[in-house]
Amino acid sequence: MKGYIEERAMEIARYIIDNNTTVRQAAKHFGISKSTVHKDVTERLAQVNPSLAAETRKVLDINKSERHIRGGMATKEKYLHQHV
Repeated sequence: MKGYIEERAMEIARYIIDNNTTVRQAAKHFGISKSTVHKDVTERLAQVNPSLAAETRKVLDINKSERHIRGGMATKEKYLHQHV
């Protein structure tokens, strides 16, 4: 694996952990796709830094468990601001 990819994976993981962000938010911050962020922090990072990968996995698991709540809130906001 190229060195810059390893660096990027670690930088993304630190950003996710420090800011408690979602994959989507991290992708937007770094200007890369969600798929790339997900692959970096789940597959590539496990090879480079397993402990950082485990920490990141905890944040991602929490985000996944709360995803349905955020979706419901977004829908609620959408309809609150919609004028009939």
